[in-house]
Amino acid sequence: MATLANISSDLPAPNIDQIIIKNFIGGKWYEPISNNFIDNKNPSTDAVICQIPDSGPADVDFATSEAKKAFPQWSALHPKERAKYMHKLADIIDANNEAMANFETMDQGKTLFMSRNVDIARTATNFRHFADYIESNLTEFTSQMSYPTANVSQDGKPVIGHALSYVQRSAVGVAGLISPWNLPLYLLSWKIAPCIAAGNTCVCKPSEFTSVTAMMLTKLIKQAGIPDGVVNIVFGLGQSTGNSIVTHKDIPLVSFTGGTITGKHIAAAAAPMFKHLSLELGGKNPGLIFDDCDLDLAIKTSVRSAFQNQGEICLCTSRLYVQRSIFDDFVAKYKRAVRDTVIVGDPTNPKTFYGPLVSKPHFEKVQSYVKHAQDAGYDVDFCVDQTVSPHIKAISASGALTVEHLENGYFMAPTVITNLQQDSRIVQEEIFGPVVSIMPFDTEEDAIRLANDTQYGLASTVWSRDQGRLRRVAGQIVSGLVWCNCWMVRDLNMPFGGFKASGVGTEGGKYSIDFFTKQQSITLG
Repeated sequence: MATLANISSDLPAPNIDQIIIKNFIGGKWYEPISNNFIDNKNPSTDAVICQIPDSGPADVDFATSEAKKAFPQWSALHPKERAKYMHKLADIIDANNEAMANFETMDQGKTLFMSRNVDIARTATNFRHFADYIESNLTEFTSQMSYPTANVSQDGKPVIGHALSYVQRSAVGVAGLISPWNLPLYLLSWKIAPCIAAGNTCVCKPSEFTSVTAMMLTKLIKQAGIPDGVVNIVFGLGQSTGNSIVTHKDIPLVSFTGGTITGKHIAAAAAPMFKHLSLELGGKNPGLIFDDCDLDLAIKTSVRSAFQNQGEICLCTSRLYVQRSIFDDFVAKYKRAVRDTVIVGDPTNPKTFYGPLVSKPHFEKVQSYVKHAQDAGYDVDFCVDQTVSPHIKAISASGALTVEHLENGYFMAPTVITNLQQDSRIVQEEIFGPVVSIMPFDTEEDAIRLANDTQYGLASTVWSRDQGRLRRVAGQIVSGLVWCNCWMVRDLNMPFGGFKASGVGTEGGKYSIDFFTKQQSITLG
């Protein structure tokens, strides 16, 4: 039996008040039934900032039962009523942007600038976007047709009837929502918003590495008055909490964002239960730089697309292919741009481009790839200029940085690797950190072949002034998103999803609503 925790719906003050994280079930906060907890560390300092519940099957079962109780009333609400709750929540998130951003930076390591202007701002946008969508898209496709009835007229011919067909869209039930650590609240809200807009209830599991803003969101959900049980958040590890969500008999649909290996396990576990799955998985995204591009813009944007958020974005460009005629010039200018603009350090400093990696295990994983590249004889360049970044006191042999006053943080140098082969692990495997490879190509056909030569197919960029080439090349790259002469330009109504090992299903606008609803064809004769 879960024990109630005495928790206020008021947000604590960042860096002042104690951070307390408890499971949020049926509109109340509870201790984990096991009474076990996991240390959660600040990646800038390696210091424990709080403990998160180590929840198990019993906690998930409790949360699912509360979500089931809430479902009939929530799904019966008119969409405009559900939208009102969501707009109110978005307003409250905006009003608490600064506090929420500080918690996100403390917990994940991303810069405070990015937390304010991307993660927390986009969280509010996600709720508004799907609230607006569900308000404005209440009418589904209708069709009128004639058909022969079973009745026969005096002349022996069937009586012709007239039928009206329409699509009735309805909520499914309880959804399991599992989100990653790189964009913690941003991507959790990207799942919660369409889920509850469509009339479902949910049981959510944020990453065990970044649970703080999810806990703070539960407080804002209470402030917004969203009915108890509509949103439930259970904290814990993937193999226990996450697996319990995926395999629960009363959770018919599961939306997961995370690594491809975990996605395979989820697909295998859910398949015998015929669950509806949305899996947004890994990426190893190519950038194709043709010799007729705007070189200055291509370099500036490709630096940002490789290293933003420590390279911890599934859409980051981690493989650059540059036409041979400009290869040497591009590499030299690219490295200089990284040294001059990619300032690694304290994520609360407005001059910092990126902060520490999210956790010690991930920090060590990224360094292991760098060591592999060094052992293989590739050219590995840690692009740090200590005259530009005097706060960097040391650079280790594997690229770890010692940052003044944050000596225990998980800081990693922006790393550029050249003189490597296409079949290298550096090119083929998702590193998910501030590491980019650069290789030459000769022809358009070569560029397309190299871009498609991994198991992934999430995103790509193409740089050229030739509009015909842009359309021609983009259409042949096997990836769900292709940006031409830009990066990270997102219309939330456009489909978002990958091919091959980058996932199953599509998110965004109507595509998210399609996933979270049943569509029933009804014909009136």
